[in-house]
Amino acid sequence: MSLKTGYGTETETSETVIYLENLCKSFGENHVLRNFNLRLNKGENIVILGRSGSGKSVLIKCIIGLIKPDSGIIRVLQQDMSGIGLRELDQIRSRVGFLFQSNALYDSMTVRENLEFPLRRHRREMSEEEVARLVEEALTNVGLPHTINMMPSELSGGMRKRIALARTLILKPEIILYDEPTTGLDPITAGEISDLMIELGKKYHTSSIIISHDMHCVKKVAEKIVMLIEGKCYQEGTYEQLKASENEAVRKFFES
Repeated sequence: MSLKTGYGTETETSETVIYLENLCKSFGENHVLRNFNLRLNKGENIVILGRSGSGKSVLIKCIIGLIKPDSGIIRVLQQDMSGIGLRELDQIRSRVGFLFQSNALYDSMTVRENLEFPLRRHRREMSEEEVARLVEEALTNVGLPHTINMMPSELSGGMRKRIALARTLILKPEIILYDEPTTGLDPITAGEISDLMIELGKKYHTSSIIISHDMHCVKKVAEKIVMLIEGKCYQEGTYEQLKASENEAVRKFFES
């Protein structure tokens, strides 16, 4: 893979699952995204790397329709997201998993009920037996079948992250958007979550966009890294390519 610099438009192909072209988003005088371009292909893991407040979370919220961009093209699974209706948006979201930084588990629900929630919302035709089977499978995937009747408050931070990942995967999404998946975890648990992301991604053939400041996680999970600097796709490449970049704005992320 060659190291790419600049702001050229990506080319969309039949393998493209997320396509962004000239994406712009401002909040008053704060221009967060400036003609940002990105292409995520099927089965690919891309890490978006940038400073705090650079627009990384805004970017993935634009992708999933939680924030409306000012201009630009967003296509998710070949669906144009501009002017999309609520029903179509809901259908797209059922095919895209979103792992929130805060985990976003429902404190008043058991682990079982948290995992059942997306199934009951998006798979209403499922029988109780099928729902129970998928919940058990999801918990087994993350190594926590014994927590099924526990409350989130009874779980450690790493366990809550695993349950949130199980809930994200229970609908078998084609794409997963990870927002700081290892934030707040100790190094050993963070490494376990990174390994789990890779393992389950391969098992379910998912494509992923990952936002992370954890360079150990970045090095482990990224097939490609995109530098979000000054609101643009500033430079992209592998971990080793960017670490060796002559551009100081890029290289300083890799200094330890």
